[in-house]
Amino acid sequence: MRFINPKIDFAFKKIFGSNDSKDILINFLNAILYEAQPVIEDLEIIDSQPEPPTLATQDTHLDVKATINGGRIALVEIQLINVPSFGNRVLYNAAKSYSQQLTGKERYERLKTVISLKIADFEMFENQPEFMSKFVFQEKEQQFECPDTEIELVFIELPKFSKELAELETAADQWIYFLENTSTLQTVPETLSAVPEIQKAFRIASEENFTQEELNELQKQELWIQDQQIAIDVAREQVTKTAQLSLILRQLVKRLGTIQPETENCIRQLGIQELEALGDAVLDFNKPSDLTAWLQANAI
Repeated sequence: MRFINPKIDFAFKKIFGSNDSKDILINFLNAILYEAQPVIEDLEIIDSQPEPPTLATQDTHLDVKATINGGRIALVEIQLINVPSFGNRVLYNAAKSYSQQLTGKERYERLKTVISLKIADFEMFENQPEFMSKFVFQEKEQQFECPDTEIELVFIELPKFSKELAELETAADQWIYFLENTSTLQTVPETLSAVPEIQKAFRIASEENFTQEELNELQKQELWIQDQQIAIDVAREQVTKTAQLSLILRQLVKRLGTIQPETENCIRQLGIQELEALGDAVLDFNKPSDLTAWLQANAI
């Protein structure tokens, strides 16, 4: 048996946001947001019609908006590419959903909590080792919660999740493992199949449940995401190289004086690792010939 990648937009929506997926989404949200306690007893999937993505949309995020018991609103989004201003967009969408609850002259007391759950296929918080982070409004110095915390932000950073099957401890672990590993599995793990909602999610994620047209669209979307990620990586590498190059050239001029154009051109051809090595060697140079010798010995 083969499974599709549940992180791809159309697949994620078909598994968690279809008309037949209410029980899956309830179990998933309770596991992630409420430590598997049955806080969410019922919900309405508002955006319930999955549509195959097209290359023309060039979009990698998906929103499943659900109204849960008590009138609270949950926004679920999976983001595969670390695009600029992602954090700003998260806060904007949560604030917009919060403010749009009122129409006309309705009173503020009618406003309900908005919980924004963002699943990121990249790292967002460098100094935070845990794969899940939860944010509410707090007092800056004393760090106690604001009594009217009506917007909650929850982030899951998939690259930080490294647990193997035998190490899964919580319901949240099981669902994150499902998102991260389903496309590489051949069978449904016994420990996961014991959860009816996860077993159902695997059944939906089976390639047999997708038409050939849907599989083709999923493949196109995966290839597009890979191309976008490569483009972003190349752009970031170029920015890093430009910054390194500028710093090293300033150091060389300060250390050795004027750099000959042909020598500077040779330096500009170096890769990032070579530039790092040159940056380490600069302090050992006492005359221009030292730089020339280093370039002859190290430049590829």
